[in-house]
Amino acid sequence: METIYITKALDVGNLSVCLHFSDNTTQTVDIGDFIRRHPHPQYNKYLDPKKFSKFAIENGNIVWGKNWDMIFPIEQLHAGALL
Repeated sequence: METIYITKALDVGNLSVCLHFSDNTTQTVDIGDFIRRHPHPQYNKYLDPKKFSKFAIENGNIVWGKNWDMIFPIEQLHAGALL
């Protein structure tokens, strides 16, 4: 089975990202909804749209913060639903 990874991510507003995957699929994921449902000081700062938009693609995943403050399983991102 082929490993799926993120090739591109775009901030589409309202704390959501459009993710492009290596299998040529795309998925828009509402990250803000996850943060609001799971409040934590490490995540809450990303409710600020300016901080939220400073994500990076590292090792095929989308991450926030220098030390990967926030990262999600690729399978959930690919499905478009964070648990």
